[in-house]
Amino acid sequence: KNCRVVTSAAQNIINTQPKTFPIHRTGESIPSFPPYLALSRKTFENITMMPSSSHRQSLQVIILSARSSRRRRDFKQCFSRSNNRIALSNCQHHQLARKPITHHDVLSSRQITTSSSFPSTERTRTTTTSIEPLSSFSSSSKNNNNSKITDLRSDTLTSPTPSMLQTALRAPTGDDVLSEDPTVLSLEAYAASLFDKPSALFVPAGTMGNLCAILSHCHYNKSSEMIMGKHSHINLYEGGGYANLAGVSGKLVEEDEDGKMDVEDLRDAFRRDDDDHYAKTVLVALENTHNMLGGVAVEKGYVDGIGRLAKDEWGGEVKIHIDGARIFNAAISLGVSVGELCEGADSVTFCLSKGLGAPMGAVLVGDQEFIRLARRARKKLGGGMRQAGVMAAMGMYALENHVQRLAEDHERAKRLASGLHDMGFWLPRGGKVDTNVVFFGLPEDSKIKKEELPHLLFEKYGVKIAGGYSSGGKLFRLVTHMDVDDEGVEKAIEGIASLCVN
Repeated sequence: KNCRVVTSAAQNIINTQPKTFPIHRTGESIPSFPPYLALSRKTFENITMMPSSSHRQSLQVIILSARSSRRRRDFKQCFSRSNNRIALSNCQHHQLARKPITHHDVLSSRQITTSSSFPSTERTRTTTTSIEPLSSFSSSSKNNNNSKITDLRSDTLTSPTPSMLQTALRAPTGDDVLSEDPTVLSLEAYAASLFDKPSALFVPAGTMGNLCAILSHCHYNKSSEMIMGKHSHINLYEGGGYANLAGVSGKLVEEDEDGKMDVEDLRDAFRRDDDDHYAKTVLVALENTHNMLGGVAVEKGYVDGIGRLAKDEWGGEVKIHIDGARIFNAAISLGVSVGELCEGADSVTFCLSKGLGAPMGAVLVGDQEFIRLARRARKKLGGGMRQAGVMAAMGMYALENHVQRLAEDHERAKRLASGLHDMGFWLPRGGKVDTNVVFFGLPEDSKIKKEELPHLLFEKYGVKIAGGYSSGGKLFRLVTHMDVDDEGVEKAIEGIASLCVN
């Protein structure tokens, strides 16, 4: 009889390096480690590895084990009906050697060949089974009118490239909570070198990176206050984590249209620990690029000036953190390296999952003591990851291959902005666009209401956009990325113009 392995990570299981599965004495259950094996016969004859029901049509891998008489004697069953796990008595360790699946197997031949190898005295059987392409796991790429979808809602919507997936499949892994994942360590070292900072920390998301930074900088000051922009992402879109999780008070300062807080406003907002009425200012948070102000790139001179203010006037008591979710977009736009651009800051968070195109992850950089405390914060927030090298490998690939191409996204965003501006749509900063984010509002004589545009644009032209920004929800946001081409940009301009003004 076949035994079934049910796990949502079935694909990862068969891709991993050969591992030794411990066999436990009678009465002991298999630990929480995939896969769980449930044998239905005393004779250890074969293993069928199948993913959960939602993936059965996508992956079916059968590994047939050798059937030597010695092996049949060695394996005995003690099947636990209560939890569908096994306990085996008087057995030795055995090993499943699996051939890793490459992206060529998945995308090209759609064939997977796997084998279960035991000592050379045994006969090994191999079977080949078909697998559906990766596109079957994703949402439909066409709308109701059978036109190709152009998704401009965010640059977080990119799909991993085949080369990126191949890199992940080959990545060596370890336990990152124990700082033993070699791929994660490599990513962190590379990120730290890019920003000219001593150390770095891989985290699941940019929001967690910012929160870890706040918790780290304010670790020894329990009545802390941070100064940040009124329209900043940390203030508006991160669930109030700085207050309800870090316990830090927020002092909000208005930014100008270029994403800058006035230096005099910062001086007025600063508080020393010499008055019982005030929380002590510990941190200033900047944002670059500034999302809500249209992806504006904040230049190096401003960042350096805030850094000098903190060190010279405030005696180094206040740290400078940059929410740099799209910091590489800013660096490309300004023609400087991220290390130069962030020289005046003490810490930076940047996302791998936005314009760089990785499926998840962010990196926090700073000095060694700051990262030590940030690692503690990550653990408290539930962000400790185990074999995270699979994701870190895709992040490393993105850093090495997708930075310079951000300029293409910027050009497409500028084309969107100029096309809409020429047709009478309102754009902030007079239509000036620095990076890959475009905000626009409908003209006063628009043929449709703002509430109707997203639905009609997708239904008729296959273009997705995000709306409801600013007071009263008057603005829409378009974000270009690596999955948006020139054709998609022109289709978006044509569709918006046709629905609203033509």
